[in-house]
Amino acid sequence: MPYVEVNTTIRGDISRIWAIVSDMASYPKFMPNLQSVTIEERSDNTTVSKWVSNVDGRVIAWRERDTFYPDDYRIEYAQLSGDLKKFEGKWQLSSNGDAVNVLLTVDFEFGAPMLAALLNPLLKKKVRENSAGMLAAIKKLCEEAQ
Repeated sequence: MPYVEVNTTIRGDISRIWAIVSDMASYPKFMPNLQSVTIEERSDNTTVSKWVSNVDGRVIAWRERDTFYPDDYRIEYAQLSGDLKKFEGKWQLSSNGDAVNVLLTVDFEFGAPMLAALLNPLLKKKVRENSAGMLAAIKKLCEEAQ
């Protein structure tokens, strides 16, 4: 199963950066490949959200459960339904002096064993590009807002 890990360092206060990272419904405002993120359910530290993304002209949609650990600046997510067999990972923020390290992990499975050997390397590259793009967009938003 492909696994992707990307990270970036953002200048700023961890609480302010956490507020932006944990507000997933606002992602489409600054991430062009996301068509929508809709919060369907909300409870104490979890949400169920529906995501619609356009990757190279192909619409990919899924529902995920997001579990928030604000004291640890961590979000864990797992697909409930959608276009992939498995799609899960985490966001982890950690202070680093006057900056914050933001880590995003994605563990996924395409779900077609006969095609996995061919498609997994391509999907892994695309997931890495999209994940890095998400972090770059968040970094730009955070650092411009200072």
